[in-house]
Amino acid sequence: MSFNIKNNVFWVGKVDWELRKFHGDEYSTHRGSTYNSYLVKEEKVALIDTVWAPFAKEFVENLKNEIALDKIDYVIANHGEIDHSGALPELMRHIPDTPIYCTANGVKSLKGHYHQDWNFKVVKTGDKLSLGNSTLSFIETRMLHWPDSMFTFFEDEGVLFSNDAFGMHLASSERFADELDPWMLKREGAKYYANILLHLSPIVRKLLDNLPSFNLDIKIVAPDHGPIWRQDLDRII
Repeated sequence: MSFNIKNNVFWVGKVDWELRKFHGDEYSTHRGSTYNSYLVKEEKVALIDTVWAPFAKEFVENLKNEIALDKIDYVIANHGEIDHSGALPELMRHIPDTPIYCTANGVKSLKGHYHQDWNFKVVKTGDKLSLGNSTLSFIETRMLHWPDSMFTFFEDEGVLFSNDAFGMHLASSERFADELDPWMLKREGAKYYANILLHLSPIVRKLLDNLPSFNLDIKIVAPDHGPIWRQDLDRII
């Protein structure tokens, strides 16, 4: 089931209502989680991130209901960790020649996980990808929280696909943060940061301080876990 976020941007991820532990026993996720994947359907079509491997077949079947797989022109892998890339082998089995855009470290990560020599296209900060009449741009975010991490920004709609940044483990039938209880968001967001990013706080601070230099007109922040932010962005950026 897809969900329209804004114009030609769609959520095509998976809600995991039953997840109770993340990273082994290190992180209790008693409210479940989501694995957010996004489809940008412009003149060219880009799929941004996938879902955890146990849901790979379901993900691909649901994606087929949204679009013919051979109509996907680009796959963007913001981060190689398996909760975001786990469905890639199943997806690429159907579209093996479709290019995968990721960082140089992303190539190493994905090859290390899946031992596949897919059609990788390496990108770095400042690189852009044309979708015809619209554009995606890339920002490397090394160690936020892996060496391969990056953001993808949909310039024309102001959507920042932020991967593991600005997210939380929270399953919900609602897709937007402003539709949920603010107290719960604050608690789960703080818990996520403490478990995933706290030890990297100097790197996070440096990234946030540098964000204005990229002149991004951010209207929506779309992370890979939890709800999507379309209001009160100053609270999280």
